[in-house]
Amino acid sequence: MSYLIRYFKVNCWLSYQYLLKMASFSRHNMTRFLLISALISLFSPFESGAQRRDLMLPKGLKKVEIPFEYENNFIIVRIVLNDIFPLRFIFDTGAEHTILTRREITDLLQVDYKRRFPLLGSDLKMELYAYLANGIRIKMNDLYVTNQAILVLEEDYLRFEEFAGINVQGILGADLLRRFVVKIDYRIRKITLYDPAHFQAPKGEYVEMPLEIKRHKPYLIAHTRLGSEDSTEVKLLMDSGANLALMLHTNTNTKLHLPAHVVRSSIGMGLGGTIEGFMGRIPRLGLAGFSFESVTTNFQELSPDMDSSYLNNRNGILGNQILSRFTIIIDYVRSKLYLLPNRAFKDKFQYDKSGMLLAVSGPNLGSFVILNVVPGSPAEEAGLKVGDEIKTLNGLPAALFTLEGIAHKMQGRTGKKIHLNIKREEEKLKVTFKLRDLI
Repeated sequence: MSYLIRYFKVNCWLSYQYLLKMASFSRHNMTRFLLISALISLFSPFESGAQRRDLMLPKGLKKVEIPFEYENNFIIVRIVLNDIFPLRFIFDTGAEHTILTRREITDLLQVDYKRRFPLLGSDLKMELYAYLANGIRIKMNDLYVTNQAILVLEEDYLRFEEFAGINVQGILGADLLRRFVVKIDYRIRKITLYDPAHFQAPKGEYVEMPLEIKRHKPYLIAHTRLGSEDSTEVKLLMDSGANLALMLHTNTNTKLHLPAHVVRSSIGMGLGGTIEGFMGRIPRLGLAGFSFESVTTNFQELSPDMDSSYLNNRNGILGNQILSRFTIIIDYVRSKLYLLPNRAFKDKFQYDKSGMLLAVSGPNLGSFVILNVVPGSPAEEAGLKVGDEIKTLNGLPAALFTLEGIAHKMQGRTGKKIHLNIKREEEKLKVTFKLRDLI
């Protein structure tokens, strides 16, 4: 129930690249368009942040600290758009561009959209639309960014509230983050953005490893072991906008086969449809000398129609369920990563034991409807169906829970009984099942 938004964003970005590739304008103009947010300010990468024409810190300040909220394994920061609208954005190292999902906001601001362009749905058929907006101002605590380019979706295709149960209006992408050394402290819920000119590498227990920065996004090398085979080197996108632990694209390396125990499921929702794949566990993931065991992993085959060069030939994604076990520092300028384990480092990787995939809607996000039921799961065996609305959970009104709260309940002790009252059209039903390990 907690791994949906990653695929909205990925498919939105992929479709954007795909349509640009197929468009009639020249490759030169496509490149200029893709890089427009990177070119809106011209400055030396080591120039002081207080002196940049479009990025202002209070005089003499060499860093800015930004508190964040951590909901459903998403980092959420508060921003002010154009000095008027207080908004909540997902802080996302894996998104190339900053995206606003609510067009009505920029419409109210009478923003002059520079271009309307098509996005292709996840079925590679449905055509959707977004706009390019220049000259946007973004404020986060003491950081003030002017003349920022953002993408504005024509409609709220991502529907964060419905599929992740979080109230956000957009994504803060790497087109802005690349200007800094970025420290994320998950334990105290604080992001620190350092002026690269004044940053000094941390000393002590931090472990340093190299990064590859491509299109402003960080990639690292890790090692996976599936079954009894030797470890396999994989390139992973380091993605603070992914609420999963690990994703592997099985058709990018012949050694990335499915483990023995997986469940077929809808592993995400894309623009225009669901994305099918598998959930399972891999025995081991190695990262910069650190080791994780029995890691919950999404397995997905990339479409043969996708140009892998846009994905930088990656083998998968490393998400917040692993990143949050560290304090991390990303030095975009010097292409380095620093990792310091925190007290969550040894926590077990949990996964849903019910077999239900839920969406949330209604006042205060208090109405929960089943989107998908995993074949052979406790939910299916109990007779639950797509479209059923959960009215009570273990005797408590469903409206008292969040989507994250229900997900936590469904990751509980194996054998624990779950009692649901559900509404199926005009019929009211009582359902009981026991949680069971599915992977």
